[in-house]
Parts: sequence; C-alpha cells; structure tokens
Amino acid sequence: MRKTAIVTGAARGIGYAIAKELEKQGYAIVNFDLQANDENWLHVQGSITNAEDRQRCLDQTIAKFGRVDVLVNNAGVAPNVRADLLDMPEESFDRVVGINCKGTFFMSQIIAKQMLKQDCLGKKRGTIINISSCSAEVASVNRGEYCISKAGTAMTTKLFAARLAEEGIFVHEVRPGIIATDMTSGVREKYDNMIAQGVFPIARWGTPEDVAAAVAAFCGDTFLYTTGNHIDVDGGFHIRRL
Repeated sequence: MRKTAIVTGAARGIGYAIAKELEKQGYAIVNFDLQANDENWLHVQGSITNAEDRQRCLDQTIAKFGRVDVLVNNAGVAPNVRADLLDMPEESFDRVVGINCKGTFFMSQIIAKQMLKQDCLGKKRGTIINISSCSAEVASVNRGEYCISKAGTAMTTKLFAARLAEEGIFVHEVRPGIIATDMTSGVREKYDNMIAQGVFPIARWGTPEDVAAAVAAFCGDTFLYTTGNHIDVDGGFHIRRL
C-alpha cells in the first residue's frame, strides 16, 4: 500500500520542495493550501486556522487514499510589516501566532487521531514534522510575533512527541535558517551582507530543497529511537563562536 503525506502550504517555496521530494520517495501527496499547482496531487483548498477546513482536508484524504502516514506542518506566514516590538499591532500578533502556532497545533491534533486508528505501514504508525525556524530561539525585535509563533511550534513538537511516542507516532521539528523564498525576498540585501560578513559558517543562502532533504530523512524508517527533537537547516548559524 502506498503511503500518504499531507503537506500544508505546498503550493510554493519550502512546502512545494518538500512535497516534490516526498513524491520522489513514493508518497501520495495532499497539498492543503489556499492554492494548487501540481495536477498529480490531491489539492484541498483551505486554511489550517479553520476547523472545518482541517476536517475537510482529512476527509478528502481518507476518501482518496485511505490513510495518512505523514503530516508536514509547513504552512506559515511572516508579519505583513516588520515593526518594532513596542509598536507591534495586536492584529498582527493574532494573525501570525494563529496560523503558525495554533493552526499547527490543531492540524497535528486531528491528524494524530486519524493515525491512531490505522495499522502500522512500515516500522511506525506515523510521522509529524513541524517546519519551525531558527527564530524559535533567535530574537528579532522587529518581528516578535513570528519568533513567539515559532517558539510555540517548538513546544508543540515536544508535547505531541511525548504524547504519541508510545503509540508509534514520531514527531520532529525542522528549523530552517535563511532560505531563498518569497518570504525572504524583501530582506535579501540584509542577508546577503550577513553571508558576506561570515555570519553563516556555510556561506550561502539555503534552498527549499535543503529543507526538503531533512524532512524526507525524518519521514523514512531510519530514525526510530529519536522523537521530539529538531534539526537545524541553517548553514551552521546556530553554532556559537568566539
């Protein structure tokens, strides 16, 4: 039987690269997003912030493929405007945290319940991977709501990992650094300068495919004695250096 992966926000950028890589690995792909782009996939239009949309995504997935083996919580947003912490609008906080953290939590909840109903296919019952960010730990005072949302995602990973480990469902977090996507296009000059200054030990922009490779590794049956952890896909940015 073919395994099925739901990737939220798979219409472009990191999510699209993840979905394409998992497709190469033999997964049937469900793109849960506000837009579609690959005719070979099941597309479910909707938002992870909406309970009815989340249920519809699950229902359509089960109707077509019969099961869910992988959930990649990739959908996320940055603030519309980078504002000083003291000037951050409450509406921006609600939007960013609502999508990045709350949406991820409740998407994980509904899919985990489905996985618990299924027999194991391979060596585990299921895998949930949360796409977080180096901002889960690195403070950016001009986009505090984003940092808070990603820190919340990190704890969401630990919570679901602790709850689901005995059920054979593994939960991981991938923390991208500076990845060349639409989200970072507006601050390209800033990060170009940081790369030139040697801030990143691997002195280049990351690519969506770099992130996809890490996700694909976690989705397989290789890592069977680790859960609730994260991997930094950030060119070594997380390394403290003197």
